Amino acid sequence: MSRLNTLLCCACLLGASTLVHAQNQAPAPVSSDALVDPVAARQQAREIVQGDPARWYREDATRQARMRTHQKEIGAALQEARNACKRLAAAERKGCEQEARATYQRDLTEAKAQPD
Repeated sequence: MSRLNTLLCCACLLGASTLVHAQNQAPAPVSSDALVDPVAARQQAREIVQGDPARWYREDATRQARMRTHQKEIGAALQEARNACKRLAAAERKGCEQEARATYQRDLTEAKAQPD
């Protein structure tokens, strides 16, 4: 699966998770770069100036490499969700964190279940 297909697949999984969450709870904050950790945002800005890294265009050749990529992307989505939860009122934060962890676990399980 190409890097673009992997990203699109993850986006679909995250979109489906967000849709289910939205149906069960109050509207979640809209995802944006504002949810990215400031340290990571500065690093991303430096990388953007240099152009796309070559690694973006190399396909993950093995199942193990694809799984590492999935885990990294799912972990980044968890971090963004946690950052969004921190912006909520204290009463809503715990439920948001629980939902973020549940989504993380579900996404990992689904990634492991994907065929080679």
